[in-house]
Amino acid sequence: MKKITPHLWFDKEAKEAARFYASVFPKSKVRSVSTIHDTPSGDCDIVSFEIAGQLFAAISAGPYFKFNPSVSFMVNFDPSQDKNARKNLDAAWKKLSIGGTALMPLDKYFFSERYGWIQDKFGLSWQLILTDPKGKKRPFIVPSLMFAGNVSGKAEKAINFYLSIFKKGSKAGAMHRYGKGQEGREGTVMFADFNLAGQWMAAMDNPRKQNFAFNEAVSFVVSCKTQKEIDYYWSKLSAVPEAEQCGWLKDKFGLSWQIVPADMGKLMGSKDPKKTERVTQAFLKMKKFNIAQLKKAYAGK
Repeated sequence: MKKITPHLWFDKEAKEAARFYASVFPKSKVRSVSTIHDTPSGDCDIVSFEIAGQLFAAISAGPYFKFNPSVSFMVNFDPSQDKNARKNLDAAWKKLSIGGTALMPLDKYFFSERYGWIQDKFGLSWQLILTDPKGKKRPFIVPSLMFAGNVSGKAEKAINFYLSIFKKGSKAGAMHRYGKGQEGREGTVMFADFNLAGQWMAAMDNPRKQNFAFNEAVSFVVSCKTQKEIDYYWSKLSAVPEAEQCGWLKDKFGLSWQIVPADMGKLMGSKDPKKTERVTQAFLKMKKFNIAQLKKAYAGK
């Protein structure tokens, strides 16, 4: 299991969306679907799905958060790994276009022979790019963070902050800055990528005035084996006390994280509905997760 997993919040469409994405991208599948009951949002579907090796988690929990371009997913179609890369890129774009909206038209740009940015019918954003086969290899799916509004110009600071926290297996990648006379503020990040504990991510600064920001619609789940790990990541990342609830927190840049026990799937996946209900009611009362208390709820103690 990866240390970090992207998590998507839907109103009611988590199952539908997971099936749709599995039909759009190769080597993709829905892994599991379950339902938790009696939450503040009512009954919530919990979905796990995979896109070409990238694991996603999703929930249907009400119309509280909406996707926006501050977090998108870059899809690398690499001709050195797929002789039909361009054809497959165009096919994916066509499927994502159904009910979707192009944010940057599929076209040739200075950084790629074929690239487009699209918001699909669920509102989630995807950047499809025909990558340079001479460049350094990256995964097929890479979450991308756009630092806009009051955090514009802070992408590099954020990258260094995250690298200082997720130390094991983490490293900086590419770094391209805006130059003099370019659209962005000179010296800020036009594009960068970095690896956090095995999960590649990308970041960019957006100097334009935008009416969107990071929110809970997209968060990142951090899997922790011990309470000591949970305490560590919570203390390092949490910067907005009022956002702390059920393992969720917000960092100083507004990005949402979930700090959870590695065996949360086991605790919530029992065939005995009473065990699942007890664990659900226990974690709903928590801000930072307490592994010992969750295990006691599971055991009925």
